[in-house]
Amino acid sequence: MFTVERSNFGPGFTFGVATAAYQIEGGQRDGRGPSIWDSFSATPGNVVGGDTGRDACNHYELWPQDLDLIRDGGFDAYRFSFAWPRLIPEGTGAVNQAGVDFYDRLIDGMLERGLKPYATLYHWDLPSPLQDKGGWMNRDIAGWFADYAALVADRFGDRLAATATINEPWCVAFLSHFLGIHAPGYRDIRAAARAMHHVLFAHGTAIDALRANGAKNLGIVLNLEKSEPASDSEADRQAANFGDAMFNRWYLGGVLKGQYPREILDFLGDNLPSGYEADMEVVSRPLDWLGINYYTRGLYKASGDPARPVEQVKGDLEKTDIGWEIYPQGLTDLLVRVFNEYTKVPLYITENGMAEVEGDDDPRRVSYYDAHLQAVKAAQDQGADVRGYFAWSLLDNYEWAEGYAKRFGLVHVDYQTQKRTPKASYRAFQGMLHNTR
Repeated sequence: MFTVERSNFGPGFTFGVATAAYQIEGGQRDGRGPSIWDSFSATPGNVVGGDTGRDACNHYELWPQDLDLIRDGGFDAYRFSFAWPRLIPEGTGAVNQAGVDFYDRLIDGMLERGLKPYATLYHWDLPSPLQDKGGWMNRDIAGWFADYAALVADRFGDRLAATATINEPWCVAFLSHFLGIHAPGYRDIRAAARAMHHVLFAHGTAIDALRANGAKNLGIVLNLEKSEPASDSEADRQAANFGDAMFNRWYLGGVLKGQYPREILDFLGDNLPSGYEADMEVVSRPLDWLGINYYTRGLYKASGDPARPVEQVKGDLEKTDIGWEIYPQGLTDLLVRVFNEYTKVPLYITENGMAEVEGDDDPRRVSYYDAHLQAVKAAQDQGADVRGYFAWSLLDNYEWAEGYAKRFGLVHVDYQTQKRTPKASYRAFQGMLHNTR
């Protein structure tokens, strides 16, 4: 059980769980179009075990029992994502009514159970026809995404407690276009530079479209790390500064201040879109809240290679099953830093969790959550306006390039039978939250 209590976080604090459409829905029928993750996962060598999201957790059919789990756990809210290719199969143009009907059922099901719907427009499943046109490398995506955002606002906006435009733009842009680890799998600095700007420009155009169509309580979800040097050497301190600029400050500075860090502008050089500066007012549209996903720190040393000037190394802290260091202090430090240096809008931890090998008994995960909840409380005590915490994830699910090999869920999923079994970590949240809303 946890050592913290719900009342420690103040009145009105939101506790929830988070998922993403491609990772849990399955249900690749009823007019749903193809996404970049369908083709990326079908390409040999891209995903552990050749796993795909074709079936995932079959949330498409089993959503009622999943919502029951959220309600019975005592949670206030469910952070989910819309699948763009389920709603607009070609990415633009004709709307798939079956997709609209599914999300109508899902959102109404949340409301019937007293759960607040926290929606994300984009959690990485770009419609394949848009990738054929260049995807995030094409400036036109800002218009395509704005039209999609307008549809969501029109069809669902009056029932949503909050809406985020994009989940983890660093992953959308750099991880997927420079490191090539996620779809579409590019390893190209020009592709990355364009995606890094266009993903934030599209965020801004989506904010405008959502507001124009009456949507309220709008934000974005950034994944942040605590960037630290591998040693006390000046070279490694500079490497940590560069890593912080690439991972954190490009997105924090762009979205919240309309400024990109000079270190990364110099690194990307002429590969950035011409005239990007004129877009920064749109990139930095005012927000109602900011979501932060936190899992670990980044430990950096100088590489000596101008093409990749820094190298990430593993530290000596305890690690999760996916190899990420467990570092709760980093969450406190980030929350305080963001609140003091970037914005006074309410902050939400929109993802935090760990991969673990155990089944239903997951004591390390219980300890992980307890320590990170304490870290949130410590940030509040230092003045950060933190309003909510969403555990990642409700269910074991499709973990992108790791396939089904890594389990982040509070609830165990048998992928053969789709049976759900709550773990000790679920029971720990339940014990803290139940009957105290």
